[in-house]
Amino acid sequence: MTSRESILARIRAALADPAPAPEQPIPRDYLRTHSPDDPAALLDLLHHNLADYRARVHRCTEAELPGALAGLLAERGSRTVAVPPGLPPAWLGAAAVTAVPDDGTLTAARLDTVDSVVTGCALAIAETGTIMLDGGPGQGRRLLSLVPDHHLCVVRAPGQVVASVPLALPRLDPARPQTWISGPSATSDIELDRVEGVHGPRTLEVLLVEG
Repeated sequence: MTSRESILARIRAALADPAPAPEQPIPRDYLRTHSPDDPAALLDLLHHNLADYRARVHRCTEAELPGALAGLLAERGSRTVAVPPGLPPAWLGAAAVTAVPDDGTLTAARLDTVDSVVTGCALAIAETGTIMLDGGPGQGRRLLSLVPDHHLCVVRAPGQVVASVPLALPRLDPARPQTWISGPSATSDIELDRVEGVHGPRTLEVLLVEG
């Protein structure tokens, strides 16, 4: 065997797939949540953490939701609202706005001219103040929650509120496009000057719908 052949043989041996190591079970004995199993306490914790992230939080009942949405849109002066497929029509039934349905053809430039967007969510995590969207009915494409400057998101409690990330992940489909939102979009420069609305909505309003 020549030196060249010897070197190439060693390279081939190094690149060869090693025998697979037997899988070792991963211990799962850590705490999955640090919160009490109390829906009212979880909702209060979610409210607190959302507000701590500078989201504007409102609470209402299912019957009060259309009026609450109408009032918030009127207060902001919104006239056009992007509407994802599957959003319950009754949600905007009391609002004096022009709905802009997203049929998949709305561009970022068109969405940039829309005053607000209203969506639902997949889940909300109380311990982290995080809202999770996965493109399901009433949520729409990720573009809807990133381009408009004002995002109104509806969270139904207790069904869509979980205590922690470990409890949330098994309820999500990993094949779906997920967007995790913790407060309005924000960043800071080297002087620590906070700027909101850089890569997402400048204003995030969350309606916690009880019952």
